[in-house]
Amino acid sequence: MSKASPSPPTIAEAKRTFHIVASRFNAEYVDGLINHATEELRALAPNAMISLHRVPGSFEIPVVARELAAQHHADGIIACGVILQGETNHAENLSRCVTDGLQRIAIEHGVPVINVVLSFEDEKQARARCLENKINRGTQAARAAVEIANVLAEVRSKQGAAISKSPMDNG
Repeated sequence: MSKASPSPPTIAEAKRTFHIVASRFNAEYVDGLINHATEELRALAPNAMISLHRVPGSFEIPVVARELAAQHHADGIIACGVILQGETNHAENLSRCVTDGLQRIAIEHGVPVINVVLSFEDEKQARARCLENKINRGTQAARAAVEIANVLAEVRSKQGAAISKSPMDNG
């Protein structure tokens, strides 16, 4: 996995709406993701409305993300959770279920769902990716959310439809 962070997208001047759905479990690390994501969203989309929705654990994130995607206007949903590997395969099963659910929501509702429900072997890995600045996944999630919101806005606009004309089509 690359440790290099992609450059930030263009600042979005348009009014955007982003929802963060975050687990209360492993709160120290999840709060780090939330704080970094919020800070980056504010920098990249200064006119955005950002709301936070807390749920008990990572398993509950998809149901709230689905409700937000289905019932409210959203330019993007950022799902934040931290799953630490224990002595059983529960963490692996949980991670797969959450990932599959979030992807299904994004596809079915046409709302980008950025998956930052992260599985780690230990707290050292969680600390590096949730609390520190070098490879913070919250920052990266916000960048992805703004970039995909910009792309979808372009695709959904009339101008976006004109751009989709094949470059080989001369008339």
